[in-house]
Order: sequence, then C-alpha cells, then structure tokens
Amino acid sequence: MRGRVAGSRALPAAAPVLLMAVVSLTDLLTPDWLHVSPVMVAVPVLASVLLPLWATAALACAALAATALLQADAGQYGHPDSDVVLFSLFVVGLTSMAACSLRGRRERQLQQVRSVAETAQRALMHPLPHRLGSLALRGVYLPAESEARIGGDFYEALQTPYGTRILVGDVRGKGLPAVGASAALLGAFRELAHQEPALTRVAERLDERARRQIAAVDALVDGDRADGGASGTLFTERFATALLVEFPPGEPAARLVHCGHPEPFLVRAGRVQGVLPDRPGAPLGLGDLLETAPAAQTVPFGPGDRLLLYTDGFIEARDRRGRFLDLTAHVEAHAGRPLEALVAGLRRDLVRHVHGDLGDDAALVALERLPEPPDPPAPGRPRHPAPSTAPSPGP
Repeated sequence: MRGRVAGSRALPAAAPVLLMAVVSLTDLLTPDWLHVSPVMVAVPVLASVLLPLWATAALACAALAATALLQADAGQYGHPDSDVVLFSLFVVGLTSMAACSLRGRRERQLQQVRSVAETAQRALMHPLPHRLGSLALRGVYLPAESEARIGGDFYEALQTPYGTRILVGDVRGKGLPAVGASAALLGAFRELAHQEPALTRVAERLDERARRQIAAVDALVDGDRADGGASGTLFTERFATALLVEFPPGEPAARLVHCGHPEPFLVRAGRVQGVLPDRPGAPLGLGDLLETAPAAQTVPFGPGDRLLLYTDGFIEARDRRGRFLDLTAHVEAHAGRPLEALVAGLRRDLVRHVHGDLGDDAALVALERLPEPPDPPAPGRPRHPAPSTAPSPGP
C-alpha cells in the first residue's frame, strides 16, 4: 500500500521533467522549419503547481538552457524570433516561481488552520475511552467539511456515580456555525451527568441550555440588523437531536432517552434490531413546543450485547444515483466481527457509498457489554478445596 501511494505521488512530480524531455526530443526529430521548443514554457508552469520552489526554479533554468541549446542546434540562436522565445521563457519562469512561492505560503496557512481545527476538535470532543467499567467503546467521526475537521455532530461517554452515561447528538447545520452549539451542549452534559440522578432530568436541562443558546444567537443576529428587520433564520431552524443512554451499575440493562434522534441498533446473538422509542421526545431546543417531559426507556443489555448509536449522516448519505445507505444491512454484514472491525467496516462502507463526498457530518458510537470478571475469593479462603489428610478407612 505504501509503495502504491509513493508511486502515485512520484508520477505527477516527474511530469515537468518528462514534458521537457518529450519537447526536446520532438524538436530534435522534427524538420528545421518546424520548431516545438516554445512549448518548453509549460515546464515551469507545470512545476509551479506540483513541485516546491527550489525544484520550480531548477526546472525553469533547465528549460531555459535546453531551449537555448535547441535554438543553437537549429541555427536560430541570436535571431529575433529566438530572442523573443528565450525572453518569454525567462518571464514565464519568474512568474512561475512567484506563483509557486504564493502556493507554498497558502499551503502553510492551510496546514496551520488544520492544526488549529484538530486542536479545537480534541478540546471539543474528547476521544472515547476504549473501556468504561464493563463496557467496550469505539467511535468514529466524519465531518462534512473535510478541511474544517469539526462539525455539528458530537458524542461523549462519562463514568458517573449513576453509571456510565453516553450522549450522541447532531446540531442542525454543519461546519463551524454548528461548533458553538455543540460545545455548549457537550459542556453542559459533562456537568449535568454527574449532578442529576435521573437521566430524564439531564435531558430537560440540556433542552434548557439549548434554548438559551438559541436565544443568544437570535439576539446577536437581531442586534446586527440596524434596519430592525426579522432575522434571516427562525429560531425553530436551530435545534439539536440527541440520544442519551445510561447503564446503571449492577443492572444488565440500558436506559435510553430519545430527543428526536434516530433510533439505535441493538445487536444480540448476531441479530440486529432497531430500538424504537416508546414515547419520542422533542429535539433539544424545541422542548417548549411539547407539554410532555422526556421519557426513559429501559431495554435488556446483557454480556455480549451491542448498541450502535449514530447520527443521521449515516442513514441520509446518498450515492451518485441518489440512493440512501442501507445502514441496517451493513450492520448485519459486520455484526459478527470484533467491535473495532465493525466500526471500521461501517466507516469504510459510508465513505465508499458517497465516493468520499459527505454531504453531512456523520458520527457513530458502538458499545458492547463485556462479561463480568469472576469475584475474587474471600481473604483467608483458598481458591481450591484443600486435599483431605484423613486416613482412608481400612478394609
């Protein structure tokens, strides 16, 4: 694999050299009345796009020298036409070096932006631990804006006094405009998960936090409009879907609170089924539109069971023909694989389905209940019964 990647990078880099060789050979083989050496001006231009500054400068000088030699071989050196060709190549070479320098500067700036975005991503969304208590976890996050590296989907897993609690959500929108809301909700969840005994109460307070965020954004937008017109985005267009999951300590069960989020998949003994909510809740930020409070749903979750939480980027992804990704079928295909291989396979299937062009952020968290370790023996008691020392009865 590394050899193929290195070869694919070396071929474009060698294109300017190959072009110079082809032009030189063609000029030598053609009749004297046909000169193709002026095509040599394409060499520094192509080098400025593919190669660093030093290589562009070297190829510009080499192209100028090769053209002069070709002109001398054809007996044209010193003629006005030859001088025009050489001067044009000199000017194009300088321009190509300037363009290459500008390209390098932009690439360095882009690299800095990527580095800042990756740092913000790590600060915003902490990497999932591979294990929390009796749970094994794996996750994947794919932003729609590949250069931004951050988007509106988010997840978090925490060990709390009330058991392991997990949040998966999706802020409406993508890219940097959704980062503020994601940061606010994640920060609130990290506090509330340790403070509130009831998972439904965590969902209620997250909804309150989302509404405060919406109100602050609306006030900022309205304040920027000096003409007093209505804001360009209604508050009902800013919300977040979320799924909260709790694994109470000592109970082979999972407690879920749905907030307008796609239902998770439960994988048990190789069979895949969706966990539909008993009573769906409103998305975060829209809780005031419903009079019912968030409801908790409890499902059995024993050793060997798996739960897959995901955002709509996995189920609304379309290929070039407009067909949606059949996530259920792909989960069934990977259900028997190890947890890490399952997540890697689903990520690969998604990228392959959309041909690398994601239209929306996508996040997925997979969990598996591990078998409980055996209890250690009590102090002072042997692990195995001691052999009997009593004499055997006589005949």
